[in-house]
Amino acid sequence: MRGSGYEDRCSRVRPVRLPRETRMTEYLDGAVIPTGFDVPVEPLRRAAHYSGEPGCIAQARSFASLFLDQLRTEWCATIGPRADGAVLLVVSELVTNADRHSRGPYILELEGTGSSVVVTVYDSSGAVPERFPRDPERVGRHGLEIVHALVETVVVERVPVGKRVRAVVPLTEE
Repeated sequence: MRGSGYEDRCSRVRPVRLPRETRMTEYLDGAVIPTGFDVPVEPLRRAAHYSGEPGCIAQARSFASLFLDQLRTEWCATIGPRADGAVLLVVSELVTNADRHSRGPYILELEGTGSSVVVTVYDSSGAVPERFPRDPERVGRHGLEIVHALVETVVVERVPVGKRVRAVVPLTEE
């Protein structure tokens, strides 16, 4: 996104005073406080459904890339190349696992703020993915190992129709 101008737009964003009749009113401990501008308070949320047909994994990565662009624009989120790559890799790994093991459709949900992106994948398989011990000699089965290295937390839960895998990717550079 460098050179697109979004950095300049975000650094120049200033609160705009609205006419008195369109201002929001906040209630804090019973006090009425007139305010003059709206700021994003809800995370940006998007979801996509995939059938498991060829090309779905690439579509999911593209969906995540567009989501990150939207997060930069709407939240003025600073997302460095490492965090950008981490989100796309986590999406790719989790969607690949769902595609290989569920034998059915799956859902990708993304939820983001200026500090993190939550990647959630629902699929129809009730089998909980296994995280293998680190072994550079092993061929394959490194997906969850990669995901765990990139995220703050990973939670796997059984749901009535299968399972949900939720990973929180930090956007701040360490």
